[in-house]
Amino acid sequence: MNKIIIAAAVAAAGFGTTAFAQDDTLTVGVSWSNFQEERWKTDEAAIRAALEAAGATYISADAQSSSAKQLSDVESLIAQGADALIILAQDSAAIGPAVDAADAEGIPVLAYDRLIEDSRAFYLTFDNVEVGRMQARAVFAAQPAGNYVMIKGSPTDPNADFLRGGQQEILQEAIDSGAITIVDEAYTDGWLPANAQRNMEQILTANDNMVDAVVASNDGTAGGVVAALTAQGMEGLAVSGQDGDHAALNRVALGTQTVSVWKDARELGSAAGEIAAALAADSMGMVDGAVMWTSPGGTEMNSIFLAPVPVTADNLSVVTDAGWITVEALCQGVTDGPAPCS
Repeated sequence: MNKIIIAAAVAAAGFGTTAFAQDDTLTVGVSWSNFQEERWKTDEAAIRAALEAAGATYISADAQSSSAKQLSDVESLIAQGADALIILAQDSAAIGPAVDAADAEGIPVLAYDRLIEDSRAFYLTFDNVEVGRMQARAVFAAQPAGNYVMIKGSPTDPNADFLRGGQQEILQEAIDSGAITIVDEAYTDGWLPANAQRNMEQILTANDNMVDAVVASNDGTAGGVVAALTAQGMEGLAVSGQDGDHAALNRVALGTQTVSVWKDARELGSAAGEIAAALAADSMGMVDGAVMWTSPGGTEMNSIFLAPVPVTADNLSVVTDAGWITVEALCQGVTDGPAPCS
């Protein structure tokens, strides 16, 4: 497969609209790394809706956090007749054979949310470096000095390092001045909240609980961090996250999490479904808003980066106004909280 510049309507992302022929025989296969996180079901619903609107059929497989299973899943999706693949990679370094298998059959690949460093894939994600900046800005605004802990994402997910790089950009000046000391940091295997909680517990023990803020890289890891802090009577420290998970937004309203950088999964899923349907139809042309991006490894890829939104106690209404979460769910257990929970 040559480098692809795809013609598609990605209206949900605010791009221009390009009509493409619908073909009800087209099939798009989606390989999910896992369904442990709340957000993936939201992504899936948006992808399904976009494919249905494009006249394409949805098939999928759940790798259950296994990179080996994901490779066999992709082979199965190809055998089932997938005309295009959307892959949420469990391990970006291990997914290469899946791209090779798709390429051998002339099947285009869309790298969904997580980088697959291969010029044959179209990369669709949010601006994860900016997400990291937003996380660090919010935590720094709440706690501009003291001992910081960095709870990173999975070491097999390039997003973990994109986020960490953005966080460092914001904190570097305060680190250099001595205002902030990073006392420890740890990757979170599989992004699992239980692993994040265990890491945080160990860090608290090693530092005699002398921690003032935690930059956690998503809402799942933030949940593990808050559980560890709460067990020590330290809830209320500045803690970051991302994804706009309902539980995390409730923590923002309660005051136990400082920010959740909202990446509207409906927008990402809708864009993925429309682009994948166009790929499946073998449409050629230019996606409005697509850019040629060079990865940290030097790979040039056609890409789209959507814009995230930091949600704090100051702008919680943005997620209720958008229909992302109900006021009742957002404000559960909150008394005298920020709007709209006041």
